[in-house]
This record gives sequence, C-alpha cells and structure tokens, in this order.
Amino acid sequence: MLEDKNQHKTNIESLGEFGLIDYLTKNIEISQESTLKGIGDDAAVLDFKDKKAVISTDLLVEGVHFDLAYMPLKHLGYKAVAANVSDICAMNATPTQITVSLALSNRFPLEAVEELYEGIKLAAKIYNVDIIGGDTTSSQKGLIISITAIGEANLNDIVYRSGAQPNDLLVVTGDIGAAYMGLQVLEREKQVFLVNPNNQPDLEAYTYLIERQLKPEARKDIKEILEKLEIKPTAMIDISDGLSSEILHLCKQSGVGCNLYEDKIPGDPQLINVCEEFNLDITTIALNGGEDYELLFTISTEDYDKIKGNPNFTVIGHMTEEKEGTHLITRANTKIALKARGWNAIKEE
Repeated sequence: MLEDKNQHKTNIESLGEFGLIDYLTKNIEISQESTLKGIGDDAAVLDFKDKKAVISTDLLVEGVHFDLAYMPLKHLGYKAVAANVSDICAMNATPTQITVSLALSNRFPLEAVEELYEGIKLAAKIYNVDIIGGDTTSSQKGLIISITAIGEANLNDIVYRSGAQPNDLLVVTGDIGAAYMGLQVLEREKQVFLVNPNNQPDLEAYTYLIERQLKPEARKDIKEILEKLEIKPTAMIDISDGLSSEILHLCKQSGVGCNLYEDKIPGDPQLINVCEEFNLDITTIALNGGEDYELLFTISTEDYDKIKGNPNFTVIGHMTEEKEGTHLITRANTKIALKARGWNAIKEE
C-alpha cells in the first residue's frame, strides 16, 4: 500500500482559492512551442500556426467514476490526464496542453490535493503536455475533476469515427478487459476490508489488472508507429466505454456494419486466469468492461501486410455493408447480434 503522506493536514481555507492555485502551479514549466502563455492570465494563448487544434474534455465525479477507498489520489490525477490524452490520440493528433479544474469538499486538506496534483504533473511530464490553466471551487461533498486536453495535427492526418468503409479491417491495440477485472478485484477486496479491517489483501496475482485500472496509459505511441508503417486509419476511437460500444460508435458514424470475431479479441493471460476465478466470461468482460484506453481503428485491406505480425496490433474483425448489421462471430462459429452494453454515464442506478 502507498504510505500516508497526510499526517499533517493543512486546511485549504487558510490559503484561499488564489493561494491554492499559486501553491499547486508554482513549479509548472512550459515545454511546448505552441504555448505562448500558460497559467497566470485570464486565458491561455496558443499558437498552432498552420496546424489544426483538437480539443476534448472529461469530467470525473467521486462515487461515479472513482472510489477513494482504493484509488490513491496520485494515481487518480495520473489517470484523469491519461483518459483525456487518449481522446486526442484517438483523433491521430498529438496532445500538447491540458487545463485542470477541481471542485473540493472541506474534507480534503492541502496535502491531499498536493498528492492529486503530483499525479497530474507526472502524467503531464510523461505525455509531454503543458498544464496551462483551469479552475478551483468548493464542492458540497466529494471531489470532482474536469480536464480539458488540447492537441495539434495536420489537417490530412486527422482521423474521425466516420471514415470506415465496408471490407476495412477492424484493429485494436494492446489487450482488452484487464482494467474492468482490476476494478472487480479492488471492489472485492474493499468488501473484505469492510468486514475485517485487519485483513491485509494479497494482490500479487492481480498486479497487471490492478495497474490497468489504477494507472492506465494513453496510446500516444501509436500515431508514430502508424506513420512509420505508412498507415493512416480510415476511422478511429479510444476504448473507454467498452469494446462493443466503441465498435457500434464506429459503425453508426461510418454507416457500416461489422463482424467481430470472438477468438481474435486479445486478452492478457492474467485476465484469463482471474475470469476463471470469478466465474466470469472473458468475452463478456472484453466487450463490456471499458477503461482500457486502447485504440480501436479501421484500415484498408491493402494495409494488412504492413501490420501483420506487429505486436502492437490485433485484427479482430472487418466492416461490412450497413444492411448486414453488427455481429459477433463466436468461437463456435455462430453469428449473434452485437449489443452496446458498456459504460453508460447517465444510466439509472
């Protein structure tokens, strides 16, 4: 477990909003040429010259998107940045800046917010993005984080969700489903802890799954890999809400159908073992889990030889005419309708 750095607790109220901003941002450095002005004025100033700006924003709410019972604040800060950077990567763009906004209840001392910001600043360094501003305010209960990510791209490099064509190959990076199973492990251990607070969990067998949940990585590397292979995807999206939901987004936006092959979906060996332990179907987890932050994209069949055998990519299906519908081809070679059962942020409890 991470050590508790919050033995001495400083009341944020003693600093005030501007004192808190100054405290959290005093050592932030600028590394992007396009950042003309970062923190410290009414607005940041960016200069992308002849490139296009790509912008995305996400909101993370305590009790909805994360549970601080097992999510360390430093990891939460890192994950919040990675999730937003992933959206920029899904446009085949390069992330360059972020803004960070926080709503805090009075149960968070300064040291806790500092921990959160350590994760934010570490991710900003890893992904080479500048923190250029944001906002802080109070919250009646819990923590709310809003991050906006900004990126740049040449017009001809940008990839939308809407460009897939019938017969295009459906490709995924990395492996799928581990983040969701990591969450299941953490939730189980939380319930055990509530029954017996003296119980120390042994998480050795779940390290990869837990890391995928607590500290996911955005696939910023994929843009450069594809460029070297001389491949431009026809459509692309990141996997945040579950593989099935993301595939259906691509199909809807592109006006195509698809055949997804169950036996092609990549899963880590640890995921396979833990699904057996929990008596869960690995395909269900892969399709519906979410928070993998891998990239899902389509390419022309002519580009297949360029990615064949590349460890970063797995071809998991192909696009069809829209009238043929969206289907999962099972291991038994039966064809069943593909449904969106991934994360729904507005669902009723």
